[in-house]
Amino acid sequence: MCSPHRLLSPQEAKAALEARGETVTDFAARHGIQRSAVYQVLYGNKKGRYGEAHRAAVALGIKHGIASYP
Repeated sequence: MCSPHRLLSPQEAKAALEARGETVTDFAARHGIQRSAVYQVLYGNKKGRYGEAHRAAVALGIKHGIASYP
């Protein structure tokens, strides 16, 4: 199932955080994701295919998927 929302690039996701005045630490805490995973996705060190990086990419709007564990 594909969401109708346009995916963001990592640069757009960073800009969206800045526009909201939200830090990576606050974003990670709000979504229950490790801060390091959010940074790794935003800076391109991880693609967000698995685990915490996947959850971060989905929460940031960089990738479609389910961002929570059962």
